[in-house]
Amino acid sequence: MSDFVRIVEVAPRDGLQNESAMVATADKIALVDRLSATGLRGIEATSFVSPKWVPQLADAAEVMAGIERQPGISYPVLVPNLQGYERARAAGADEVAVFTAASEAFNRKNINASIDESIERFMPVLERARADGVRVRGYVSTVLGCPYQGEVPLADVVRVARRLHELGCHEISLGDTIGVGTPRKAREMLLAVAAEVPMQALAVHFHDTFGQALANVAACIEAGVRVADSAVAGTGGCPYARGASGNLASEDLVYMLHGMGLETGVDLEALAETGRWLAGVLGRTTGSKVGRAMAPQQDLA
Repeated sequence: MSDFVRIVEVAPRDGLQNESAMVATADKIALVDRLSATGLRGIEATSFVSPKWVPQLADAAEVMAGIERQPGISYPVLVPNLQGYERARAAGADEVAVFTAASEAFNRKNINASIDESIERFMPVLERARADGVRVRGYVSTVLGCPYQGEVPLADVVRVARRLHELGCHEISLGDTIGVGTPRKAREMLLAVAAEVPMQALAVHFHDTFGQALANVAACIEAGVRVADSAVAGTGGCPYARGASGNLASEDLVYMLHGMGLETGVDLEALAETGRWLAGVLGRTTGSKVGRAMAPQQDLA
């Protein structure tokens, strides 16, 4: 396996969408541009979900118009259906992401549809994207647990991931939405999916509710995955998870990966500085331990 790990930075979308403090459009644009300067290869820029459901990202088109896209960086945006896809394309998006869950109960509560119905909803997106030459990333949430049904059978995770891959998603991100996973379970889940979907088409996405996200990524890296999602400053977190503390912080992930002898192409100093800047915009301290440890002393006073 390669010694390079590609990090998909999700703070501008998955991070901000669950933050209570409203963020100005100019700050969202600045966040993406700052992240673009750190060496990241993938930055999820925003979401074209209905503003009624995600008011924080109602300015998706303005954000896409304002960011300075850099060569060699992908800027996927989340779309829930064909209408969202068309809005995203009109705003200049050239990569999109679709989402479903491995838990029937979560899908029912979250989007009032079964897993199969949720996939049916975005099949027109996949068909249009294929015709347009647009790459599609697929998210599978609740892969290690659900706030409504508890355990999620591995067979369901595998079935959903395989289906998304068969439908044309170039990459499948496996998400521990409520952050209940532990390294052994994370590794077992990844390997079960990798038996049906090529490992090079898989990514992992861990929330840090129980403080296990870094350990889970390490276990999955050792099992062969080479793509991981994270959010600078540890922003976000699933609103359905009791005690949710946010996504895995990108700064912490980069520090660990570099310590494992792996390459990311990311400037850790610049990333940590961006995380502290974003935390300031949100009116709090950064959720990244590395970001706090690397802060100038006067920032810690």
